[in-house]
Amino acid sequence: MSDQRTVLVDGLRTSYLEAGQGDPVVLLHGGEFGANAEIGWEHTVDALAVRYRVLAPDMLGFGGSAKVVDFTDGRGMRIRHIARFCEVLGVDSAHFVGNSMGAINLLVDATSESPVLPVRSLTAICGGGDIQRNEHVAALYDYDATMPGMRRIVAALFFDPSYPGDDDYVRRRYESSIAPGAWESLAAARFRRPGLEAPSSPSSARAYERIEVPTLLVEGGGDKLLPRGWAAEIAGQIRHGRSAVIENAGHCPQLEQPGAVNELLLDFFEGIL
Repeated sequence: MSDQRTVLVDGLRTSYLEAGQGDPVVLLHGGEFGANAEIGWEHTVDALAVRYRVLAPDMLGFGGSAKVVDFTDGRGMRIRHIARFCEVLGVDSAHFVGNSMGAINLLVDATSESPVLPVRSLTAICGGGDIQRNEHVAALYDYDATMPGMRRIVAALFFDPSYPGDDDYVRRRYESSIAPGAWESLAAARFRRPGLEAPSSPSSARAYERIEVPTLLVEGGGDKLLPRGWAAEIAGQIRHGRSAVIENAGHCPQLEQPGAVNELLLDFFEGIL
């Protein structure tokens, strides 16, 4: 069973789950309203902890971590915070796994000129292709902090319609989304001064040739937010890249098909020297 812990990272409260012993695995959750480590990795932490030391932090603005925003480099601040989190916990090399925003953050750092995360291997789950323009993406961005709004987010994230139909599950995510400062810190990222053009959406065009570590890109076969085939396309640009498709899963395969994803991760880690 994982333990819920907190640590100060450069003065910022950082909440995280920890379980197991061995080589470190760091799990980075998605960026939708209501996301946190517990919700994002509830079927992953204990399964991986059988062989590894698993750390799953709440990123800045989410869960029990500090509700702070950098209005000029929000993504960079979160990436640097995770790097410092690893330093504070004595992690100098780890297998990193990210879902959605967590995966994008990993790829942004790994393709930068000066990566800061201590990545031994990288797994990006549903975070690499170009975000589609549809009603499901709109549900994620236009959340109004209501139960119906959260139900639309859950419908966007999952392939199986039973998830948005589960009132208890939707309410659990809703309650997380309205925790003190949670909605504000994520909504604030959209603030911009009058007259300033809206920023472009994250692109999948990056310097993937810079990635030297073993990399696995995992696609949900029923993902409503990303186009089919994005994982194989990006994996082909990485020297040690490979891809996999998890069928009957949407944007969170680790939640809809945890057995398949956990087996995939354990096999991937096992093959890395």
